[in-house]
Amino acid sequence: MQQLKRPARRALLVVHVVVSVGWLGLTLGVLALGITGATAGSAEAAAGAYRSMNVLGDWLLIPVSLLSLLSGVVLSLGTPWGLARHRWVYVKFWLTLVTTAATAFALRARIDAAMADVSAGRAVGATTDLVLAPSVSLGVYVFLTALSVIKPWGMTARGRRLRGNGRLRGAGSGRVGSRA
Repeated sequence: MQQLKRPARRALLVVHVVVSVGWLGLTLGVLALGITGATAGSAEAAAGAYRSMNVLGDWLLIPVSLLSLLSGVVLSLGTPWGLARHRWVYVKFWLTLVTTAATAFALRARIDAAMADVSAGRAVGATTDLVLAPSVSLGVYVFLTALSVIKPWGMTARGRRLRGNGRLRGAGSGRVGSRA
């Protein structure tokens, strides 16, 4: 992919950071609602927490996670960081892909099951899943944020090969693109 021009790169970086931090915040909200539902003193309070969790899941979690993944891929491909040139970018890509899939297929399914229980007037089963999944996700997102700031581990074998061939312009220092 051709390198993004500075204004486009900056705009995309802002989108990526805002969406990624939003995903972290949404997950914190889902975690708070999961804890509230699991520890609620009444069925009505638990049902309200799970209904709120369902709204966040239906309207925000999937689109925000997909936008974070997409903006990160486009940003990596349009900058000297590349998708598979630096280990921290590569790790971020795979962890984001896994957590997006887990959000879409595991967490959403569990929220839907809780909502079905609430709608049928039954007690919500396995509330631990609705606390544990967002807790793990939150830990992963904090780790991903730290990777973005610290940029550890250096280049991948592919990145070293490209740098040696002279095809990787300006990325020899390991800190390319740190300035937006």
